[in-house]
Amino acid sequence: MSTATASPQSSKRTSRHPVDEVLPLPKLAIYGFQHVLAFYAGAVIVPILLASAIGLSTEELIHLINADLFTCGIASIIQSIGFWKVGVKLPLLQGVTFTAVSPMIAIGMAAGGGTDGLLVIYGAVIVAGLFTFFLAPYFSRLIRYFPPVVTGSVITIIGLALLPVAAADAAGGAGPSLDPASGRNLAYALGTLALIVAIQRIFKGFMATVAVLIGLVVGTLVAWVLGDAHFDSVSASGWVGVTTPFHFGWPKFSAAAIISMIMVMLITAVETTGDVFATGEIVEKRVGKEDIARALRADGLATTIGGVFNSFPYTCFAENVGLVRLTRVKSRYVVATAGAIMVVIGLIPKAGAIVAGIPHPVLGGAALAMFATVAVVGFQTLSRVDFHDHRNVVIVATAVGLAMYVTAQPDVAKAVPDWAQIILGSGITLGSITAIVLNFLFHHVGSSRGPAVAGAPGALVRLNEVNQMSREQFADTFGSLFQGPRWVVERAFDSRPFSDTSDLRRSFQEALFSANEDEQRQLIDSYPDLGADSVAEGGEDSDSYRDQSVLGLTRLDEKGHGELAELTSQYRDRFGFPLVTCVRDRDSFDQVVRTGWERLNNSQAQEHASALVEIAKIAGYRFDDLVADANPIHSARTRFVEG
Repeated sequence: MSTATASPQSSKRTSRHPVDEVLPLPKLAIYGFQHVLAFYAGAVIVPILLASAIGLSTEELIHLINADLFTCGIASIIQSIGFWKVGVKLPLLQGVTFTAVSPMIAIGMAAGGGTDGLLVIYGAVIVAGLFTFFLAPYFSRLIRYFPPVVTGSVITIIGLALLPVAAADAAGGAGPSLDPASGRNLAYALGTLALIVAIQRIFKGFMATVAVLIGLVVGTLVAWVLGDAHFDSVSASGWVGVTTPFHFGWPKFSAAAIISMIMVMLITAVETTGDVFATGEIVEKRVGKEDIARALRADGLATTIGGVFNSFPYTCFAENVGLVRLTRVKSRYVVATAGAIMVVIGLIPKAGAIVAGIPHPVLGGAALAMFATVAVVGFQTLSRVDFHDHRNVVIVATAVGLAMYVTAQPDVAKAVPDWAQIILGSGITLGSITAIVLNFLFHHVGSSRGPAVAGAPGALVRLNEVNQMSREQFADTFGSLFQGPRWVVERAFDSRPFSDTSDLRRSFQEALFSANEDEQRQLIDSYPDLGADSVAEGGEDSDSYRDQSVLGLTRLDEKGHGELAELTSQYRDRFGFPLVTCVRDRDSFDQVVRTGWERLNNSQAQEHASALVEIAKIAGYRFDDLVADANPIHSARTRFVEG
């Protein structure tokens, strides 16, 4: 009997990151179209606003919209597929940046408005795009100034600042159609959102990933049946509308306009950096400085192409970042397909008119879910920030606060000169710059004492002071984390220097679990019995009193005291050491007792390991107590949440 043996070559498994997965063509088409629907309203709003402000005709506006969609498609393909050192190769869709709207209107009006103003705008756009392309590798070297406290703040701000846009759509759309009191608008928006949530909850797999598309299609169909969705413009639109380079004439170059547009692109570079980090978090792919450089080169190239093909500055569209998170479809080829669809729509005005028929409230309902998920990604990033360091609290709070101030009251931009309105005109821009500047001032300028890690208010112990302590000083400061012998703390001392509070905490855990069995047993024996009279009476063992008083073990009635005494006695007889339990990690006295009786069935080795785990938990809570005493603001915030 012979058996066939697979060759090493044939058994070799190739692994491919989900970002690089090429899905079947039908799925690419459906997922890509979903991105287009989510993106469309934001894509066309910039040319609409600009054309209205500088006095372009309806025919010129239609051409701008077609050119915008055509170039958006090309830019998205460049960013997601990439070539040479251009394109980040992530599922990032490109769109015209809102940051450029006000400066472009100012440039256009200063040049006399109409197509004359448009030509000066295009000259500035082309030069600014080239500037961004060549600046990209230098800007990417600043990545060390984008730690989680900055990227988390920026991502959170992007999500929160976009929510008012979604809310305006849900209420009928910005402008004369805005009607927050309309019951129909509310029904369409909440109905679309509810359908998306229901699909996500009920279905799995493919259906869950196209929940947004289904919500938009069903919402639009319902609105059409009720007479609130109109497609009259479809018949009036042409079948083919090709945008040609320099359609409005050769660009004109103005130094003031170029400088203004370069400022826009610098600000946009910050937003793009935040979007790249956000997408990297979502698709679980590490983002490095070369990735940022590739993304910014794509922005620069797309912006230059936009100037040539009668469009505007491009950046990564945060709106679609939320869709990637919501659907969990990570393939960059989906975005490339969306780009191809947009190219087609840009060449076929009738197709664009159909997409434009989606009612604003339906689009707004879907956008509420998508934009909020961007903020959730920011929350996840901020969860890695050491908020025991009050500097980080100040950075996040100030950046988010200022961003929301400008978002909620956009007219505050009118209180500053025109050049400053570029910054104050966008909550995303202001918040991002604030986070970057404050992080630089707090963490990179001057000497830093680091976060407070121990002590009492008025006598704080800072991280750099911990790193400079003698072994005896270190043991005196942190000795209370463990009962009895101090070898755990003394060995943790050897792990200096500590880079942050989490690094300090880990050093105690490493010392505890790396000790030999005899040392560990000695440490376990040092812990008092649960509910022991010696603990209830207080005295010198205030730390154990603090631990056990959480669930009232220091003030038990006769029945409870007797029940706990019987448990701890049997446990000690069975294993030869006290029952160590992190009381603060339990929900009730009954759970403490029930878990204790269950542990009596374990082996000696397992209970030895369990006791060490409980000791580590107790030390963790005691460490938090030290940090709370050292940082009263963190303490107050924690108590508020727990209360």
